[in-house]
Amino acid sequence: MYHFVGIKGTGMSALAQILHQLGYTVQGSDLEKHFFTEDKLHELGIKILPFDENNINKDMKVVRGASFDDEHPEIKKALELDVPIFTYPEMLGSLTKKFKTICVAGCHGKTTTTAMFAHVFGELRGINYLIGDGTGYASADNEYFVLESCEYRRHFLNYNPYYAIITNIDLDHVDYYKDIDDVIDAYTSYANKAEKMVIACGDDPYTHSLELTKPIFYYGIDEDNDIIAKEIEYKENGISFEVEAEGNYYGNFDLPIYGKHMLLDALAVISTCYYERMEAKDVSKIFKTFKGAKRRFSEVIVNDAVVIDDYAHHPGEIKATIKAVKQKYPNKKIIAVFQPHTFSRTKEFAISIAEALNLANKAYVLDIFPSREKQENYPDINSNIIIDKLNDGEHIDITEAQKLSQYKESVILFMSPNDVSKLENDLINLLQNN
Repeated sequence: MYHFVGIKGTGMSALAQILHQLGYTVQGSDLEKHFFTEDKLHELGIKILPFDENNINKDMKVVRGASFDDEHPEIKKALELDVPIFTYPEMLGSLTKKFKTICVAGCHGKTTTTAMFAHVFGELRGINYLIGDGTGYASADNEYFVLESCEYRRHFLNYNPYYAIITNIDLDHVDYYKDIDDVIDAYTSYANKAEKMVIACGDDPYTHSLELTKPIFYYGIDEDNDIIAKEIEYKENGISFEVEAEGNYYGNFDLPIYGKHMLLDALAVISTCYYERMEAKDVSKIFKTFKGAKRRFSEVIVNDAVVIDDYAHHPGEIKATIKAVKQKYPNKKIIAVFQPHTFSRTKEFAISIAEALNLANKAYVLDIFPSREKQENYPDINSNIIIDKLNDGEHIDITEAQKLSQYKESVILFMSPNDVSKLENDLINLLQNN
């Protein structure tokens, strides 16, 4: 039996689903608070227990979430009983050896790109997948496996990619990485693990800094890429474009996606399909039915208002998401609601975050979600260092949905990797009742 400590984490939940579907006995423990990631676990009949050292026995293997150190009661008990303990990336790494694994790495766009791979390959070839929105699926009969491959603490070096995908390289996780050169070094090590090839976004300046021993092919809009999107039209119902592959016409695509960032995510998938010798017309047909990933540009329409939920938390992601909203809703005002994630990231990127939020008509900022960090280590860092730099911005609390209910004909865009569903749901209820 596998016991997951912190089973409601997005990656942990997806991994638990995969092991269950491959025939292993799985259970886990977590806080007694509802997270959207637990719904599929309940559906599959995977037991979720409150944290308790008595959950651990000598006949199980333990998978530990990143937030749980050796002092956690369950980990402590597992160490006392000398049962095998695996980190999430270690457990996932062992699975990547069993399939032709497509690892999707990048500071932005991993979840959407992985979801696109799962959708397209799932229809055309059959594929196992682990998506960072808490979704996991596996069948022992599938040849391929696609997963998000996070660079944090070099976790993606645990994986064994057949294809190593790189959507972009940027400075993030500043509590771990010293500078951009440190990030590039990590991506170099990751890419050199590719069994077949590396497929990277050539429009990103840092992907050209990689010193590789493996073949690399670039996709993008710029003319010097191997796979190029041309004749691009950004429309209210999506993006249409043609793809040229290694100098030859590959196919036409008319997809229900928004923003240049999603076009590039789609190109990562299309490029891999090309190198897997899939017919462009088949890829295009399946892509047309892509519905998106959870918490990635998820929409609820209430009368004349549109409420969008998105995971964006880095300034580049915030900017890209707001531009995508402008593409789809060119005649609506955009009200951005943002919760900063970690004190270190907020301190490093406050100016850039404010610049990105200023693309909206108005911005509201919640208190910083600390995650693994402590306020006492960052005494002068709070959400005001963003708010003070906004053209039109103010603070909002998770309980203050009434501040947003005045925007009855606007797009209210929530951006955060954290669970802000209370604020969203309260707003939706107010809009419906009004």
